[in-house]
Amino acid sequence: MKNLIEMFLLVLFLTGCSSITVPADFAYKEVETRDFTIASWQKVTNLTAPYKIYIEGDGYAFNAQGKATQDPTPRGTLVRELAFGDNSPNVIYLSRPCQYVKSPICSKRHWTTARFAPEIINAEYEAIKQIVGNNPVILIGFSGGTQIAGLVATAKPELNVKKIIIIAGNLDHLAWTQYHNLPPLNESMNLESYRNQFTKIPQIHYVGSDDTVIPPVLVREFVGNNDLIVEVKGATHNTGWEVIYNKIWNEK
Repeated sequence: MKNLIEMFLLVLFLTGCSSITVPADFAYKEVETRDFTIASWQKVTNLTAPYKIYIEGDGYAFNAQGKATQDPTPRGTLVRELAFGDNSPNVIYLSRPCQYVKSPICSKRHWTTARFAPEIINAEYEAIKQIVGNNPVILIGFSGGTQIAGLVATAKPELNVKKIIIIAGNLDHLAWTQYHNLPPLNESMNLESYRNQFTKIPQIHYVGSDDTVIPPVLVREFVGNNDLIVEVKGATHNTGWEVIYNKIWNEK
């Protein structure tokens, strides 16, 4: 009964504060890893079909004054909208450590300087592996979720990654912090170190023409191949992506 009450309150939080309804065919599940408990919403209807894993961005890591928040749970609904609207048989919305669920180890460093630290990448890998096993998987990463998707796929080759789909992707966080004149994420792994492995994975990158958080130039500099990049006219970092939802949903 206690777990049912907690789940009900969490759904109320999501639907009330974030204006999005969780479909009935998605179940809320907490995935236990060595260091973190990872919140997820899962729809699994065919155990032999590929899994599509939607990985959340950095969430509400900083407030409007640029100060680290007490709770990085995302306020935006983009990644959940994508996951909950996907009619594929196996769809997972995967949060980041310390979002929705606070593990005892959680501290502000885990959503600031250490947001891509080895323990974070290990936890996301463990969660994904528990869910998908050896089945093929398509990883969809938004913003900072790009680093998670890329590092899990390259630094953890045990996963059977079929394709990576990137939306407003932070592919090289050192280049990103330098571009914005921000302190480096000096406790984090960086996908740039695995660029050679990353280029061997089938991938597509969606960039927003009006995105000032992850400007298209940073994605182009990292990817190099414009054939892998689709520019979405009028899209900012968090808005205007609805025109590509069907393209992402149709990826199998």
